Amino acid sequence: MSETVNILVINGPNLNMLGTREPEIYGAEMMADIEARCQAVCEGENVSLDWMQTNSEAEIVTAIHQAINKADWILINAAGLTHCSVPLRDALALFPGRKIEIHLSNIHKREPFRHHSMISAVVDGTVLGFGAMSYVMAVKGVIDMAREAE
Repeated sequence: MSETVNILVINGPNLNMLGTREPEIYGAEMMADIEARCQAVCEGENVSLDWMQTNSEAEIVTAIHQAINKADWILINAAGLTHCSVPLRDALALFPGRKIEIHLSNIHKREPFRHHSMISAVVDGTVLGFGAMSYVMAVKGVIDMAREAE
C-alpha cells in the first residue's frame, strides 16, 4: 500500500467490561488485548488504527461525524446500540468512507431482539461470531482490500 489507510475502530456500550462480562458469550480477552492484536496486524502495513470505546451513544455519533474526511474506514461494534439506534444508523449513513460492522458473538444465534441490526443496511459488510478474531478479520480485510485497490 502506497498511501496510509486510516481506520477508526469504534466500540460501544459495555465493551469496556470485556474479559469479565459473560465470558462464555464474549470471550475472556479484554478490550486492550483485542486492540493490541489489531495493532500488531497493522505493523508494517502503512495503516493508522485509532481505537475508541464509549458507553455514550452521543459520543459515538460525534466520533463518526469527526471521522469524515479523516478516516477511510470505520470498523464498529455498536454493541447493544446495534439493535435500537436510529441516530447511530443515520450517522454511519452519512460517513462517506467504507464501514464494517463487527460483533464478537453471532447475533443471529442469540435472543430474538438481537437478530435485527439497525446499522447493517448502511455498512459495507459484517464480521460476526468469531470472538476477538472478528476484529482481526475485519482489519485484515481492510488491508487486503487496500492492496487489491492499488
